[in-house]
Amino acid sequence: GAQGCVVIDNSSAFRMHPDVPLIVPEVNAAAAAGFTKMNIIANPNCSTAQLVVALKPLHDKFGVKRVVVSTYQSVSGAGKEGMDELFNQTRAVFSAGEVTTKKFSKRISFNLIPQIDVFMEDGFTKEEWKMMVETKKILDKNIKLTATCVRVPVFIGHSEAVNIECEKPITADEAREVLRSAPGILVIDKHEPGGYITPHEAAGEDATYISRIREDATVENGLAFWCVSDNLRKGAALNAVQIAEVLVNRKLIQPRKQAA
Repeated sequence: GAQGCVVIDNSSAFRMHPDVPLIVPEVNAAAAAGFTKMNIIANPNCSTAQLVVALKPLHDKFGVKRVVVSTYQSVSGAGKEGMDELFNQTRAVFSAGEVTTKKFSKRISFNLIPQIDVFMEDGFTKEEWKMMVETKKILDKNIKLTATCVRVPVFIGHSEAVNIECEKPITADEAREVLRSAPGILVIDKHEPGGYITPHEAAGEDATYISRIREDATVENGLAFWCVSDNLRKGAALNAVQIAEVLVNRKLIQPRKQAA
């Protein structure tokens, strides 16, 4: 910071700091201008990033009041050790070897673990809390959000089943149209076997994919959808690069000089 350089921080250390912008360029690029207080811009949690990309256009048009989200998060979110553990345990199952757990609290191969990060006093995990507070900071402090975050035996790509309640009436067709024209989103939503995106297809891609868009008649102005993204890209590296591009494009920083 002393050299006047801007740090784009991928950790969770500064995300909720009041003087540090928490940025997803498709959602709140303008807030990046606030970086000057500490010369730091924070990258959100991977599961929050793809969620707010999907919520932003819907919120702008229909006013999202409440969100219920269940996540299906890949082991790469826990780093290389997470990926190694899924690989080694799976191999052990097939070779009748011993399944050992180090990184995760329970076996992850052929299993699901309803815990990501540590438990908080209210019974939510820190990952679930991060989704709540980061969505408020990035999108709108009045949005109510509750999350259940689950680790699944997938190598790369986080999936989310999202249920929203809006202020204004919303139909599946209207939602589809709004999402189709929004930045960073690809809608793949055919009502037939395979007419949706899975984490396997999203791996290595930059977009946030939306499928299974449908009305939820159990609440007023309700909508449900499926959201998938590569957590290593939009959830981390790509978003950081996009933040840097925002700083340059909005002339918030001067690039030193053009490379020869």
